[in-house]
Amino acid sequence: MKLKAYEHQTQYYETDQMGVIHHSNYIRWFEEARIDLMRQMGIGYEEMEAQGIISPVLSVTCEYKSMSHFGDTVLIIPILKFYNGIRMTIEYSVTDRETGELRCVGESKHCFLTRDGKPVSLKKGYLEMDQMFQKALPQKDEM
Repeated sequence: MKLKAYEHQTQYYETDQMGVIHHSNYIRWFEEARIDLMRQMGIGYEEMEAQGIISPVLSVTCEYKSMSHFGDTVLIIPILKFYNGIRMTIEYSVTDRETGELRCVGESKHCFLTRDGKPVSLKKGYLEMDQMFQKALPQKDEM
């Protein structure tokens, strides 16, 4: 499945006292890109929640490579690297749209729970959702 990068226009309020995008915003951008990825897959997060499933963050990492500034446009490329019906891992790379310079790389890990916090396997009760995640996994020739 070929997915588009998520585009983000940096905002003044995202900068720190030095005029550089504050490091915490990259994590927010990962979240924006993850929600966009799911929409592109055909399962919006709102729809997943309407079916009683939530997907909390278990961990997130971010390694900064270069600085972004106010007015930059960045491309965030999320890739579903692991999915087994119960957990998933998404990798991210953030690049400057104009220069292609790598700004950061990161990863977030998630699980699937019912609204009351019980673990759930999408493979067992949410087959349509499971198939959408399966289709989004990179094929061997895409790696």
